[in-house]
Amino acid sequence: MTGFDNDAVGLKIGVFLFVLFFLLGSGLWVGLALMGVAYIGMIGFTPRNPGTSMSITVWTSASSWTLTSLPLFIWMGEILYRTRLSEDMFRGLAPWLSRFPGGLLHSNVVGCTVFAAVSGSSAATLTTVGKMSIPELRKRGYPEFMIIGTLAGAATLGLMIPPSLTLIVYGVTVKESITALFMAGVIPGMVLAAMFMGYIALWSYVFRRDKYAEEPKISFIDKLRSSTLLIPVILLILVVIGSMYAGIATATEAAAFGVIGALILATVQGSLTWEAFLQSLFGATRTSAMIALILMGAAFLTLAMGFTGVPRALAGMIAAMELSPVALIAALTVFYIIIGMFLDGISAVVLTMAIIEPMVRAAGIDLIWFGIFVVVVVEMAQITPPVGFNLFVLQGMTKHDMSYIAKTAAPMFLIMVLMVAILVVFPGLATWLPETVAASR
Repeated sequence: MTGFDNDAVGLKIGVFLFVLFFLLGSGLWVGLALMGVAYIGMIGFTPRNPGTSMSITVWTSASSWTLTSLPLFIWMGEILYRTRLSEDMFRGLAPWLSRFPGGLLHSNVVGCTVFAAVSGSSAATLTTVGKMSIPELRKRGYPEFMIIGTLAGAATLGLMIPPSLTLIVYGVTVKESITALFMAGVIPGMVLAAMFMGYIALWSYVFRRDKYAEEPKISFIDKLRSSTLLIPVILLILVVIGSMYAGIATATEAAAFGVIGALILATVQGSLTWEAFLQSLFGATRTSAMIALILMGAAFLTLAMGFTGVPRALAGMIAAMELSPVALIAALTVFYIIIGMFLDGISAVVLTMAIIEPMVRAAGIDLIWFGIFVVVVVEMAQITPPVGFNLFVLQGMTKHDMSYIAKTAAPMFLIMVLMVAILVVFPGLATWLPETVAASR
């Protein structure tokens, strides 16, 4: 195969895609599938020794200092999930949200937003908020369609609002500042959460016939007493995010502060048992190992793609087409929605960046802004069948048919499409905060 024309880009892409989908279809782990694709590419299209190249690349990618924040943030989320801190958070939010149009359905959105700020994982956010809110909302007579749909969409905020695991992976892949990406995700994350809440309020206005039990009125003082339950989680958010924005800590150091803070709060609260501690540690280890293997495979695939010249050739083709940045973003939106139907978010990011990054740079698109765009379209992938990860989690929690859960999430998917359009029209939503903080230092 090394005798083929070096410019045979179509052949190379065809071989890569065939091997990739064959390996993924066989049930092989994503990380190992990526390594297999890269190995075939190295053998077929380059004279280099694939074994030596793989060992060096895998070690280099796995030993990145920036990447150490990933398992720490995962562990922090696991601690919160397995202790009473998350339950107290819901109880503290409920009295304030009951008077909004749509009532306690807003607790799905606000709860996911708050928990996302100390978790970074869509799955952890969905599982934690879902196990608290689903029984309570059902008991009060809220429509099942709205309970599941709002939870499916709002849980994706765990991918955008810092600390976001997807943004960490993206930053490591394209070599951009993790802290800047975290700052860039704050305002778009708040806007998207507000859009979700607007959808609930609109539903409440249109479908007034759907009655649900209203919460008893309580005094302002009682609301304030309930709010004291939020203090531990708010303190943790301030420690993690505040230390980064103030320039006191890097993303990795902030993650370490978050783990220590979560352990201290859970101990003071009395909900940190030895069993919960071990389960959180094992859960974080399993998730971190899975993501690390994917990143290793992606790093080797990036090297193989670079040797074959495919990214450079594709970037040249894009440049020759003279697509405007808006046209490129529109094409990439469709591309990521399709690929997201078959891959989880992190896999989609690391698998495609080797090809996409040169195109984006050639088009003059800001990589910090593009990171937020990627997170939004990857969020869509969490709720699109057949491999929407959040849909699988909800199916396990509610026992509903997959097609029903996908229908409930469809309005949230359309809201995310609208969010992409808003980001294109108002790019400052993502770039203003990191630029302002950088200028003030």
